[in-house]
Amino acid sequence: MPKTYTCSPDYAVPPGDTLKELLETKSISQADLACRTGLTEKMISQIINATTPITYEVAAKFELAIGVPARFWNNRELIYREALVRIEETKRLEGAIEWLKQIPVKVLVERQLMTGAKDKASLVREALRFFGVSDIAAWHKRWGEPCVQFRGREAQQRRPGYVAAWLRLGEIQAEPIESAPYDAMAFKAALAEIRRLTTENIATWAKEATRLCATAGVVVIFTKEIPNAGVSGATRWLSRDRALIQLSLKFKTDDHLIFTFFHEAGHVLLHGKRRIFVEFGLRSDNEEEREANAFARDRLIPPEASGRLVYLKTRSQIQEFARSLGIAAGVVVGRLEHDGLAHPAHFHDLKRKLTWKTQ
Repeated sequence: MPKTYTCSPDYAVPPGDTLKELLETKSISQADLACRTGLTEKMISQIINATTPITYEVAAKFELAIGVPARFWNNRELIYREALVRIEETKRLEGAIEWLKQIPVKVLVERQLMTGAKDKASLVREALRFFGVSDIAAWHKRWGEPCVQFRGREAQQRRPGYVAAWLRLGEIQAEPIESAPYDAMAFKAALAEIRRLTTENIATWAKEATRLCATAGVVVIFTKEIPNAGVSGATRWLSRDRALIQLSLKFKTDDHLIFTFFHEAGHVLLHGKRRIFVEFGLRSDNEEEREANAFARDRLIPPEASGRLVYLKTRSQIQEFARSLGIAAGVVVGRLEHDGLAHPAHFHDLKRKLTWKTQ
């Protein structure tokens, strides 16, 4: 199939130029046209000089006076006005080229979310379309400002534009997913079942977690990491009755993924609907993060059982303890490491490694 090309000229031809040429061809003076249409000579001059638009009423008069259909003049006026807007927009976009350095253009092109146009203004336009905003000011308000407010020393070293792109990817993924209206009791019941399913194949766990949460009004999605964003998870409300938990595989093991999921679930149940919670790790930077950590910790290994952790010294003891609680052994190893009860290298093989499925 032959390639097709589109052309967007950097100039705009006013319909007055066409009118002037037509009058010269027909040997009609501006004064004569004014007489024929009942318009003033000044208005005819303004139309020819592009200082006054051709309205629908004027176009109808031109059709009767000089025999050119009104729709022709209406279309010429529309094309001219659109061209003016396009030219101004291109100038505005060219002034925003530096903004492209703040976002992961290369990654978005590789994932076919942008075409990677060589024209910088077109590249800015594509990036704005990806983020769902009309200009850079709107981007800063919708994405930039929330992303620079993330907590912790590590967050301050991140690239807000890269984090914003990862969050936007999740928003796009969530759009077609159907879910019931949010129901806190149903969500708590779903979490109990999802905890039990941690012993299953991790792909099965992820699939069932997604399904069960959707029945309670919480959309769960998995979004591949963007280099230099460093995000492990995020929680936000898409509407009053629809929450979103977005997860990456940043740490590549099942214990981190499962703990992060329950941490985000804690935000859904415990904290407000107007906040965005983004995790670069699971440090307790403030009270809300500590509460979410405690929620995940106690949901996975109840406080009444946690006292036995200090006695787990062998692989078999860890596996038996995990079986008695009905959770994955990797989750127990992760807790032991966090509490300083096991060296990270000792039982690492009990954790399941995670990779993104390739198509």
